[in-house]
Amino acid sequence: MAKVICLFNHKGGVSKTTTAFNLGWMMAKLGRRVLLVDCDPQCNLTGMALGFNGIEDLEGFYVPLPANNVRDGLAPAFESQPRLITPATCYQVRGNDNLIILPGHIALSEYETTLGVAQELTGSLLPLRNVPGSLRYLIDETANSLGIDYVLVDMSPSLGPLNQNLLTTSDFFMVPLHPDYFSSMALSSLARALPRWQRWATAAHGHDVLAQADYPFPQPNTKFLGAIIQKYRPRMGKASAAFQRWIDRLNAGLKDTLVPALASVGMVDTADYEARLGQSPWQPIMEVADFNGIIALSQDNQVPVYELTKQQVEQRGAVWDQTYESMQVFEKAFQDCAERVFKLTA
Repeated sequence: MAKVICLFNHKGGVSKTTTAFNLGWMMAKLGRRVLLVDCDPQCNLTGMALGFNGIEDLEGFYVPLPANNVRDGLAPAFESQPRLITPATCYQVRGNDNLIILPGHIALSEYETTLGVAQELTGSLLPLRNVPGSLRYLIDETANSLGIDYVLVDMSPSLGPLNQNLLTTSDFFMVPLHPDYFSSMALSSLARALPRWQRWATAAHGHDVLAQADYPFPQPNTKFLGAIIQKYRPRMGKASAAFQRWIDRLNAGLKDTLVPALASVGMVDTADYEARLGQSPWQPIMEVADFNGIIALSQDNQVPVYELTKQQVEQRGAVWDQTYESMQVFEKAFQDCAERVFKLTA
C-alpha cells in the first residue's frame, strides 16, 4: 500500500507546489515509484509537471471517462453516479520514469460545499454517505493500479473541508513555511485547527453509516513529518541575519506551539520521531534558500531546479559556475529531505 503524504499550510506563497515537484522528483530519482496528486484547484502542479500554460490548455485536456483528473475521478461519489470509483488515468512526468501525476481540475472547488455538508452531517444523509471516504479511496485505487510507493498531495491554502479530509485521511503530512510574520502566525492557527480536525475524523470513523459506505471513511492515523523552511535569502551560505531571526521564531513556534498541540491528539510521537531521525520534530526536516530566477527556468523546462542544464539556463563562464553551485546545494537539500522522509515512513 502506498504511503500518502500531504503538503499543507493554509498560508499561501510558501512553495508547497514547488516542494511537491522537487521532492517528488528526488524521491523517484532515488528509486521509489511516486505519484503526485494535484488537489489544488489552481492546478499549478499539473502545469509544472505537464507543461500546461493556463486554463484554456486544461479545459481541452480533461476527459471524464475514463477520468484523467481528480474531480472526474471523484464524480461517482459526489454526483451519486451508479458506478464505483475506479483508478484514474495518470501521466508520466517527462524525464523521470518513476514519477507520475494525477492531474488536478480547476472545478474541484465545486465539490467543496458537498463535502462540507457531508462531513458536518457525518454521512447521516444516505445520499452523502459515500462522499467523506471517497478521496482516499480514489488515491489508493489509483496508486495501487500503478505500483506506487509514495503519494505526494499538493493542497490549496485554505482551512476548508477538502483540506480537512485530505489531511486527516493521509498517512503523513509536512508543513512548508516561509520565514516571515504570516508563517509565524499560521503556526498558531494550525495548532488550533489540526487537533480539531483529528478529533472530527476520529468521530467520523466511528459512525456506522460511514463505516458501511461504499468508500468507508478510514481510521485517522496521520503523522507529522516535519516543517520545511524555504525562500530565505542566503548570505555566505547561510540565512541572512534578518531571515535568521524569523527562522528562529518559527523554530520556537514549532517547539512550543504546533508540536505539543499535534502530540496531544497523537499526530506526532516525539520519542519515535527522535529514534528514527536523530532530531526532534520541531527541527525543520529541510531548510532551503530562495530559488530566485532559476525557478522560472525550472517551470519552463518542466524539471526540478537541480536538474537544469547549462543549455536550458543559457549561461556560461563564472555566471554558470555560480548557478551550478547553487543547484548542487538545492540537490543535496532535497536528497537529504527525501532520505529523512524514507526513515520516518519506514
